[in-house]
Amino acid sequence: MDDLAARTDSYFLKSKAIVGHFGDRQATYAVFMRRPVISAPRFAIAFLEATASERGTSFDIEINHPEGSWVGAGEPILYVTGPLYHLVDLETVLLQKLGPACVAAYNASAMCADLPKVAFLAMDARHCAGAEMAEMMAYAASVGSEHAKKVAGAIGFVGCATEATAHYFGQEKGMGTMPHALIGYAGSTLRSAEMFHETFPGEPLTVLVDYFGRETSDAVEVCRRFPELAAAGRLAFRMDTPGGRYCEGLDLARSYEVLENHAPQSIRGYRTEAELRYLVGTGVTAAALWRLRLVLDEAGFPNAKIVASSGFGPEKCRMMAAANAPIDVIGTGSYLPEIWSETYATADIIAYGGEPMVKAGREFLLRGKR
Repeated sequence: MDDLAARTDSYFLKSKAIVGHFGDRQATYAVFMRRPVISAPRFAIAFLEATASERGTSFDIEINHPEGSWVGAGEPILYVTGPLYHLVDLETVLLQKLGPACVAAYNASAMCADLPKVAFLAMDARHCAGAEMAEMMAYAASVGSEHAKKVAGAIGFVGCATEATAHYFGQEKGMGTMPHALIGYAGSTLRSAEMFHETFPGEPLTVLVDYFGRETSDAVEVCRRFPELAAAGRLAFRMDTPGGRYCEGLDLARSYEVLENHAPQSIRGYRTEAELRYLVGTGVTAAALWRLRLVLDEAGFPNAKIVASSGFGPEKCRMMAAANAPIDVIGTGSYLPEIWSETYATADIIAYGGEPMVKAGREFLLRGKR
């Protein structure tokens, strides 16, 4: 437990020493967040249970909102009762294990629910601050995905990029095919596809098509090289066009034209600047995805699939839904909490020795006060 003490705020450690000197009391904590979330308490509960076992004590953990349920702002997710001496120094780490997971689960659920017919792949590992965070975020994505399946009939998250966290999605291995590094190594998009297929002949083939700025041309060229894979729906193209340029064949005017012809509802009304960026701006936009779909269809490859990546968070997914963008799979790490201050969970003691007592302004945490 020395490691726990080193990671705990000092005032909790001093409180523990004082309680140890003057005598222990039973205490009940309410653990909550200040914004709506999806409950993802598994890591927090496991931490409490493991610590209680190590210390030869027990905590009464009341789950007020089960895993995967929606939680309103200020609603206690957990009530934890036990000896104050053994609880008071756990708050720092306990809150670290709850807040970020709940917000990530909320974001993942919103994205999946907005695009219920799209499969999602968690590609957040390289954006995480180490393995512990990566595991927490994968868990959160799986919780949010299950919530979206229940409320919206969504496909949800079908896997992630790393083997270490694949089990959260019912998989044994990480999913994904090629990074941009392989395209550069191969020297052409087509050659990278050939290399991949020769090395992994039994796997479906997903090809990045933005490296040379020839998203549509390279996609058609690869289809013509692998027509059987394209016809069988085992060939997909991942669009990851950077925000510094438009997809091949588009500019602002042509982007508007594409959406006017195929998703007019998305642009016939007021849109904020941020929303328009996702619809008709540079990078991977609704217009770009429609453009790729149209080119593939016109070339005779309607079964070739489209994978979209690059900045797909809740807001961008809402715009893709508004444009009915033709996406089969979204690779995303952007369900990770964008505003970290929103992940801050809070724990307040609401009873000592079974008698209600809480700091002024937090009376709403008391049982029966809502």
